[in-house]
Amino acid sequence: MSAKSKSVIIILLILFLDQTLKIWIKTNMMLGDEFIIVKNWFIIHFVENNGMAFGLEFGSHIGKYILSVFRILAVGAIGWYISKLWKREVPFGVIACLSLILAGAIGNILDSAYFGLIFNESYGQVATLFPHGGGYSSFLQGRVVDMFYFPLFSGRYPSWLPYFGGNEFIFFRPVFNLADSSITVGIISILIFYRRFFDEKLSHAGSETNAAVGAEMK
Repeated sequence: MSAKSKSVIIILLILFLDQTLKIWIKTNMMLGDEFIIVKNWFIIHFVENNGMAFGLEFGSHIGKYILSVFRILAVGAIGWYISKLWKREVPFGVIACLSLILAGAIGNILDSAYFGLIFNESYGQVATLFPHGGGYSSFLQGRVVDMFYFPLFSGRYPSWLPYFGGNEFIFFRPVFNLADSSITVGIISILIFYRRFFDEKLSHAGSETNAAVGAEMK
C-alpha cells in the first residue's frame, strides 16, 4: 500500500470516528451530562466551546470567523505539504504525524462549519438532528463538541503560592475531543521522533536561500 493510500486512510478514519462520536454525543446527551467510564479517572462529559482546542476561547463572532479562516488556510497548507511528501522518499511516520494533525484540524473545522446549521441547542435538552426551523447558529459559527475528561487527581495549591494559593486544582481539567487528541499526538510525535527531519529541512532551505542571495549579490 502506498504512502498516499495509508495517509488518506488515517485522515478518513480519524474524521469518521471524530464526527460519529460528536454526533452521538449531541443526539444522546444534554449539555453538562456525563457518565463515568473509569471512576475518578476517565469521564465522558459533554461540553461545547466557541474557540480553540481543549475548551479555550477565541473572541466573539468575528474572532470565530478569523479563527476559522486561519484553520482553513492552515489545513490547506498542511494538505499541500503532505501531498508533496507522498511523492518523496521520506519516513512514513512523518506523513502519518502530519495526517493526524490534518485530520484533527479538519474535524474541529467541521464542527464550526455545520453543527450550528444541523443541530438545535443542547441546553436543557438533547439536540435534534436537522430540527424544524433550522439550527442554533450560522455557517462557521457552530460550537465544537468536547467530551473526554480525565480528572486524574485533585487537591489544593499551597497557601503560600501567590494568586492561586488555597484554590482547588484538578489535573487534567480541560475537556477535549478526538480531533484535539489527534493533533496533540501528531505534534508530540514529531517533536519526539521526527524533529531531526524538520531541522534538516529547515537547514537545507536556509542554505538554499543564502546561496540564492549570494548569487544575486555577485
